[in-house]
Amino acid sequence: MDDLRVYAGCPVERALRVLDGKWSTLIIRELLSGPKRFTQLRTGLAIGSPKTLTERLRILEHQGVLTRTVYAEVPPRVVYELTERGRGFRAVLDAMAAWGEADQALDSSSAS
Repeated sequence: MDDLRVYAGCPVERALRVLDGKWSTLIIRELLSGPKRFTQLRTGLAIGSPKTLTERLRILEHQGVLTRTVYAEVPPRVVYELTERGRGFRAVLDAMAAWGEADQALDSSSAS
């Protein structure tokens, strides 16, 4: 795993190192509403492969974007939650959502 400090020179590149691929961005979006269990994330994202979700969650945890808490229960309960660093992506995702809505409106108006 690349150390994010290597990309400190370019802020956009630094953000893109975390938001690598659609699943990382969508996982962060899901967790902005609060902590979630693995099955809640898998259902909310419609990810077919649990392996894909597990890999992305591990990467985001390693990057300090989310925490993984395991509760000593039977069966074990695992909860994922954004860290302060992860919550910092709210403004980025809000901007992406605003652009998506505006672009959709343009598509709708040009189709008429």
